[in-house]
Amino acid sequence: MGVKELDAEKEKLPNSWYGASVDSALSFSVGAWVPLIGAIFVKDYAVWVGLIIAVVSFALLMFGGLGFFLGKAPIVKYSLRVLMGSWMAIGVTYGLTKLVGFAGF
Repeated sequence: MGVKELDAEKEKLPNSWYGASVDSALSFSVGAWVPLIGAIFVKDYAVWVGLIIAVVSFALLMFGGLGFFLGKAPIVKYSLRVLMGSWMAIGVTYGLTKLVGFAGF
């Protein structure tokens, strides 16, 4: 493979600077408001929890898609990867907080 061919292949790769870094900055600055806005209007706890899960899942899909769009990667595949990875992180965090609360720390 020649230098020009390598450069052409390199141009096809996702750009992590514009994709991941911009996505992270946007996600952290705006994303914290998403569940709060969804929760303001609901008083029933069971509905509130379901609404938060739906709103946060939708936001994760959108922010994941935006980041991978900016990085020129396959949007659907990686948006779902962000969603599933985030659900796992949320589950682990929830489990650890319950463990800490159960242990009385």
